[in-house]
Amino acid sequence: MAFERNTQYFGSYVMQRPAMGHISGVPLDQNTWASIWSFQAHPEDIVVAAYPKAGTTWMQEIVDMVCEDGDVEKCRRAPTYDRHPFLEVVAPKPVPSGLQLAEQMEPPRILKTHLPIQLLPPSLWERNCKVIYVARNAKDCMVSYFHFQRMNKGLPDPGTWDEYFLTFLSGEVPWGNWFDHVIGWWEIKDKYQVLYIFYEDMIEDPKLEIRKVMSFLGKDLSDDVVEKIHQHTSFQAMKENPMANYSTIPSFVMDHSISPFMRKGIVGDWKNYFSTAQSDLFDEEYERKMKGTDLVFRSQL
Repeated sequence: MAFERNTQYFGSYVMQRPAMGHISGVPLDQNTWASIWSFQAHPEDIVVAAYPKAGTTWMQEIVDMVCEDGDVEKCRRAPTYDRHPFLEVVAPKPVPSGLQLAEQMEPPRILKTHLPIQLLPPSLWERNCKVIYVARNAKDCMVSYFHFQRMNKGLPDPGTWDEYFLTFLSGEVPWGNWFDHVIGWWEIKDKYQVLYIFYEDMIEDPKLEIRKVMSFLGKDLSDDVVEKIHQHTSFQAMKENPMANYSTIPSFVMDHSISPFMRKGIVGDWKNYFSTAQSDLFDEEYERKMKGTDLVFRSQL
């Protein structure tokens, strides 16, 4: 476990929140970009991609369970962040970066990214890798991302909710504009091996979405195994699973006392945060940005 192996180096370490640079207009850490862009994929690699707080960890666990034929113990071999390298993440040294972890692994690898389509390393397309993209409605994404930035010292301070609402809407959050992200991946999905999954569909009928993932990955598993995957990847099970809930990350990076990594896992929590004026303003922006696309989201079930 990357962090556990290096605890002696941290002591009273205090992590400073980063100042984001920009890569092609997208707020990101610029320091390691050249090596990320030149990452060499393998044809058997599987990529789980999503805008932040759209259900990435949930899908990673589903993919892992599918690839391991529903073997729960194999999926408890290490924390999520060690099992599935996060390509563009850089941890405090000497903890290896996501890129370094990936390069140490033999294929097939399950990789994670939040990168928008235009910034995905070209080798992933050149090697025709399979990508599962998870999309979540923007209002719930915004609320979840706000709380995640509050507890994650590896990201900029989000400020107040009212401040964050405007920052998110402007796209000046890490990994950029939600609209550009989900539309970009939607428009590319039929050109490459991309399975586009909606978070709301995963909530509504998880077994159906698990079967979509199985089919996409060429796996034929029994109903009993599908049920096992469903149970293991339920919100409550993952919230209690230290190999999935990020509780093994030191508190100087992620402070779960501020907000747990796995908070609610529902559709419609945005109603507890958006004022009427904010909801109206967002809806106007949504209509403007989504005009001309057949991509449709549900913000309530």
